[in-house]
Amino acid sequence: MTSDSAPPQARAGTVRVTLVSAGISDPSSTRLLGDRLVDRLTGSLAAGEGDVDTQVIELAPLAVDIAQALVGGLHGDNLATSIARLAQTDVLVVSTPVYKAGISGLLKSFVDVLDNDLLVGKPVLLASTAGSARHAMVADDHLRPLFAFMRCVVAPTSVFAAPEDWADPATSRRIERAAHETAVLWRADTERAISDSAWGSYQHQFGGQATRSEQSGDDVDFDTALMRLATGRRPRDV
Repeated sequence: MTSDSAPPQARAGTVRVTLVSAGISDPSSTRLLGDRLVDRLTGSLAAGEGDVDTQVIELAPLAVDIAQALVGGLHGDNLATSIARLAQTDVLVVSTPVYKAGISGLLKSFVDVLDNDLLVGKPVLLASTAGSARHAMVADDHLRPLFAFMRCVVAPTSVFAAPEDWADPATSRRIERAAHETAVLWRADTERAISDSAWGSYQHQFGGQATRSEQSGDDVDFDTALMRLATGRRPRDV
């Protein structure tokens, strides 16, 4: 069977993939699932695309820094470095354990210290682990709305693994599908396309964490709809 649609065009340059793992045990099944996803995603991205650079942000060692940032607004060096990595990454994989029918509080707290516009348009692959299949929908019920709020582009397929799923061929097929979907999103250049067209309509924090954030007065565009309202002018008709 043939298709009338052309395949996505290859993109030049190194693809930066970051895994955020909220696992706290060693070894961590949450990290192991994240590693499987990154490995398969790397294969999908590297096919005819060039190099793939992978890195991991483990949240457990950042727990104290995250708490201090939430309470006092101070970002330690390790937390600041991790946030800078997220700003520069092209593709994000997020893997969390499930506790009491919900995602890791450590992961939620980490997201809480991020600027709302840090991840705009970035492709994200979601994953979760638990001790029972009863928690299979947590990634879609809890993680998906969270990263939708962060204005990410989330892959349609999430991946869940309970103890009985690790050797199940269906899990491998789901990982394959999720990795393929995420690679397609990256090839579509969603981050640039969305940010180029909509960045001025978002509310931003001056001196923020995102790569496009205004860091000085010269960076501020006073002609956006929001800035025209803020300075007492009428927004232009769209």
